[in-house]
Formats: sequence, C-alpha cells, structure tokens
Amino acid sequence: MPKSKSEKLHKEAKRYLDSLRAMTAAQVRIAETVEHFYEDSENALGGAKYKQTVERLDAECRTYLDDPYRHTVLEPLGRFCAYFPDINDSIKRRQKKLLDYDAMRSKVRKLVDKPSDDPNKLPRAEAQANESRELYNSLNTQLVTELPKLIDLRVPFIDPTFEALVKIQLKFCQESYDGLSSLQQYFPKDKHADGQVEEVLQQMRDLAICGMG
Repeated sequence: MPKSKSEKLHKEAKRYLDSLRAMTAAQVRIAETVEHFYEDSENALGGAKYKQTVERLDAECRTYLDDPYRHTVLEPLGRFCAYFPDINDSIKRRQKKLLDYDAMRSKVRKLVDKPSDDPNKLPRAEAQANESRELYNSLNTQLVTELPKLIDLRVPFIDPTFEALVKIQLKFCQESYDGLSSLQQYFPKDKHADGQVEEVLQQMRDLAICGMG
C-alpha cells in the first residue's frame, strides 16, 4: 500500500539522519580516547590530528547535512505522508454515505411493499434516497478519479527527494574520505597493518607479565 510504504520510507529516513549523528558523535568520543593513548608517544601528532579531523566532520555534518536533509528529504516525505489521513477520512465518509443510501433504499422498498396511510411518506423517502445516492456517487467519483492520480504522482514526487538523498550521502562520504585519508601521512608506510599488529601482539606475549598465572 502507498500509505504504509511512504510511512516506512519517512521513518527510515529519520533513522538514517539519527544514525549519522550517532556515528559522528561516536567518532569524536573514540578520537578523544585515542588521543590520550598517543599523548606521550612519537605519534602524538597523529592522535591529535585524528581528533581534529573527526571533530570537524561532526561539526560539518550538523552544518551541511542536518538542515539540507530536513528541507529536501524529511519535510517533503512528511508532507506526502500527511495526505493519507485525509484520504482515509474520505474513504470512511464514502462508506458511511453508502450505508445511509442503503438504509434509505431499504426504507423505500418497505414503503412500496407496505404502503403508509400517509401519501407523502413514500415521496419523501424517495427524495431522501435520491439525495443519499447523489452524495455517495459524488464522493465515490471523486475518490475513484483522484486516488489513481495520487498513486501515479508518488514517483515524480519522490524523485527529487531521492536525488537530494543521494547527493547528501555522496557529500558526507566524500568529506569523510578526504578528511580521513589525509591522516595516512601519520602512519608508517613500510609495514602492513596486519603484520604490524601481529608483531606488537607477539612482543606483548613475550613479556613476562603477560605469562603470569
């Protein structure tokens, strides 16, 4: 159903923004801890630069991502979803008008089968039945005509929102890549990370304190 799919998309879009905020905030907390590890080492500058970089990415995320994302993704999706409660109300009104029309037709049939002593009762009931039919037909025609149009418009409506989402994701990823790749100069260039980690672990295992107990 368009309603459930649209609401799910809006919900997941909110979660995406919350997840990005949580991730950049977590990077800052990690960087703060990493910086403490490097304070008295020869790579203290690397730890400090990493912290500066992720703090900048966190701040820029809130600057260039939050507002544009809200204006071009969340708000349009929210407006689209806001149409569905009105549509559901119209569908409920149509059902009520149909019940009213059925009730009036039943009343007319009863008066035809068993005429009333009041000669005006049947004409009044027929007039009310006709009025109920017109109200139902009017609302039904409107829904039958406009609902397919709304469904057909969902993709053209989503297109610019989807494009904005992709561009914002691209900018965030590009800014993150550029900022973090600049830190490579602070790492040794003559060793692979896996080999270096294994070498350090072996040195730790060779320490007497690590073999106690």
